[in-house]
Amino acid sequence: MGTVVDAAIKDANGSLPSHKKVTVVFVLGGPGSGKGTQCANIVEHFGYTHLSAGDLLRAEIKSGSENGTMIQNMIKEGKIVPSEVTIRLLQRAIQESGNDKFLIDGFPRNEENRAAFESVTGIVPEFVLFFDCSEEEMERRLLSRNQGREDDNIDTIRKRFKVFLESSLPVIDYYDSKGKVRKIDATKPIEEVFETVKALFTPLSDKVI
Repeated sequence: MGTVVDAAIKDANGSLPSHKKVTVVFVLGGPGSGKGTQCANIVEHFGYTHLSAGDLLRAEIKSGSENGTMIQNMIKEGKIVPSEVTIRLLQRAIQESGNDKFLIDGFPRNEENRAAFESVTGIVPEFVLFFDCSEEEMERRLLSRNQGREDDNIDTIRKRFKVFLESSLPVIDYYDSKGKVRKIDATKPIEEVFETVKALFTPLSDKVI
């Protein structure tokens, strides 16, 4: 494990430069809760950069780098990619972006991710956007969208939902205790959900740092 982490650290130029003040919003919600759609709307209306931990890992694997090969081997062996590896990829994406406000989607996946992110980057999220959606509604959406994803069958959906509940709810509880969770009723139509989301982001976009 050390070698994977070391390679990722070497790859990502250390910690964030102190002069870069960034705003980070974590976006969490179960599979089919509509996170992707709403993130796209936030990017369009408020100028955030959308970072998906899963996309960054896939891009690193595709790049063929030494780090990407190690990540691919870990996934093949059914091992969990260490938090530090994902965090360094997120950190590098933040550093290389010309932006100073970010949506981090689908991360932290668990309490260990959360603690490691804050410790490594020194960044505490502005808030956590939690798309709350019933299991029945998420199942219905995932089965009806039929985007050719082989993981969208009923058993896999239920497993993914169970993993989300077990892993991510402790993160939501932690940030809730800090007054940082903004819970959105994601069962409503897309336009209504975005009206609620807009109300949360408008004060941030008006804020002068």
